[in-house]
Amino acid sequence: MHKPYSASFLAAEQVAQALKPDLPITLVRNAAARRAARFFRTQFKGKTLYAVKANPSPALLNELWSAGITHFDVASITEVRLVRQTLPDATLCFMHPVKSPESIQEAYSVHGVRSFSLDTFDELAKIAAATNHATDLNLLVRLRVSSDHSKLSLAAKFGAAPEETPALLLATRQLADSLGICFHVGSQAMSPQAYKDALRKAGKAIVKAAVTVDIIDVGGGFPSIYPGMEAPNLQCYFDVIHEEFEALPISYSAELWCEPGRALCAEYASVIVRVEQRRGDALYINDGAYGSLFDAAHVGWRYPVKLLRESNVKPAAFSFYGPTCDDMDYMTGPFELPADIVAGDYIEIGMLGAYGSAMRTDFNGFMSGINVEVGDEPMLTLYGSDNETTASGNIVASI
Repeated sequence: MHKPYSASFLAAEQVAQALKPDLPITLVRNAAARRAARFFRTQFKGKTLYAVKANPSPALLNELWSAGITHFDVASITEVRLVRQTLPDATLCFMHPVKSPESIQEAYSVHGVRSFSLDTFDELAKIAAATNHATDLNLLVRLRVSSDHSKLSLAAKFGAAPEETPALLLATRQLADSLGICFHVGSQAMSPQAYKDALRKAGKAIVKAAVTVDIIDVGGGFPSIYPGMEAPNLQCYFDVIHEEFEALPISYSAELWCEPGRALCAEYASVIVRVEQRRGDALYINDGAYGSLFDAAHVGWRYPVKLLRESNVKPAAFSFYGPTCDDMDYMTGPFELPADIVAGDYIEIGMLGAYGSAMRTDFNGFMSGINVEVGDEPMLTLYGSDNETTASGNIVASI
């Protein structure tokens, strides 16, 4: 186990030099999370719900709250309890379309949740029964929409089919205090067209059902920035959403919601790993598919990388093996690093605030070390720098 440190760090290089860690270290950039939150809060003309699944860290939840994010998309009763305990005054929206009766009942009766999503008649009946036919519910019908513009599809598991939607909307209208429509265009949507297509589909569903709709929730999917995945400016997405929202046949007082996860927290964290061995163009590191690099292994996600020492040698393309005994603990990359990298070197892997810590396990006995706050900028950013980034740099928690 690492002993606690009391130190301040300006940047990742200082952390590697000072601590010489033998376990992966997570670097936390609170200013980056606050900056992303402020952007959504000021530029998106509606309510921003943080999708907790992307990173459920209580420290991050508090940072987002401090920057004005007061609504949270929760997908399980565990997330409901976590956010309610961390932020007693937060508004929670239970947006998983398939929930247990016990979860619905506890969320409603104990934690004050009033917003629920659904995509079947069975789920609608379940919510009604579990809340004792409450009359103060916001019920959002999830539509099945295309994920063609996104890097990771969310089109197969959830969403009412077009032929089912009118009757489901009509039945939900009878039970809801506020009726909503929601959808998810997939993770890392690379074009605003994804939202335009989905909102026009929502408009057709409303016309067919002939119901008054009070909430339009465009879900998540807002992209961050990674090597080889440079998306348009987020303002382009907002402009398209706002234009299509205004054209919908909905209540004059209807609310617009969104549920960003990745876009709010990707820049929040990076990870320092150590090279344990080099074999040609493969580097054996102490984090991997069962740790912070799940997406790098299983969906071929590329992350920005940086060698944490000086080198004038030209970069070469490397792949990574993680520390476990499994062949599948492999990240193909390519990851561009100086060609003179050797065992004992430290690498910073960026943009791991989203799904890095959330997907981490202790499989095979390999675990991560500590969280350290640093004051430098993220390795990549959609939001630019600001003068709030400071060198507070204290270790904030062990994990």
